Amino acid sequence: MLARDIMHSDVVTVTPETPLGAIARLLVERRFGAVPVTDETGALVGIVSEADLLHREELGTERRRNRWIDAFASIETLANAYRSAHGLLARDVMARTVVTASPDASLSEIVELMERRRIRRVPIVEARPDGSERLVGIVTRGDLVRALATLAPASHAPTTDRALTDRRIRDMLLAELARQPWTDKAQGNVTVLDGVVHLWGAVTNEAEARALVTAAEGIPGVVAVRDHTFVAYWGADPIML
Repeated sequence: MLARDIMHSDVVTVTPETPLGAIARLLVERRFGAVPVTDETGALVGIVSEADLLHREELGTERRRNRWIDAFASIETLANAYRSAHGLLARDVMARTVVTASPDASLSEIVELMERRRIRRVPIVEARPDGSERLVGIVTRGDLVRALATLAPASHAPTTDRALTDRRIRDMLLAELARQPWTDKAQGNVTVLDGVVHLWGAVTNEAEARALVTAAEGIPGVVAVRDHTFVAYWGADPIML
C-alpha cells in the first residue's frame, strides 16, 4: 500500500490569516490534533497543532522565561516566543517547516517519518514546477491503524495485479460517492484488500451506512463489503489528526 491508498484527500485547511480562536474551535469541534495552513494557491505553508496553542497569554500559560538565559538568547528567539504567546492569527504560531511525503510514499516510509520526527500526521504533497508543494492529502496514525485492521485477516500479501485491482475499485467507489449528496465520504475512510471493501468512520444515520454498503456492492470486482462505520449525531465525519 502507498500513501495515496489510505490518505484523506478532503483535508480541512486554514489560511495564514485565520484567527486563532477559529482554529481552536475547529480543532475541538472536528476532533483534530492539528490543521494544515495553505495559501491562496493551495500550497502548504505551515501547520498549527494543539501544542502551538498551549502557551498563550489568554490562558496564563505563557512560558516563564529565565532572565539569565534570555540575556544570551537572540532577539529573533525572544521575538518569536512573544509572537507565539500573543499573536492572533495562524501565521503567528504555525510551524513553517512541515514534514511531508509524496502520494507514492510507502506506508513503511510514512511510519518511519512519524517515529523519527515524533509526529502523529504527515501531509501528502505534490511538487509544482515553481518549487512549491500543493497539499493533496494527509495520512494520520488512525489511517495506518485502519489499514492494519484491513490487512490483519489476510494470510498473504496481495499480488501486484490484485493490488492494482483494489486501487481501481477504491477509485471507482470514491468517484461514485463524490456524485452523491447524501454522504461526504468521497475522499476517505475507504480501504480495499483482495476485493473486500472496508468502510470506516462516522455516518450521520443508519440510512447513510446502508447506502454506502449498496454503493460499494455495485462496484465491479467487489467480492464483499465490511461496514465498520458508526453513527455520530454531530453530523460530521471527524478525521482524527
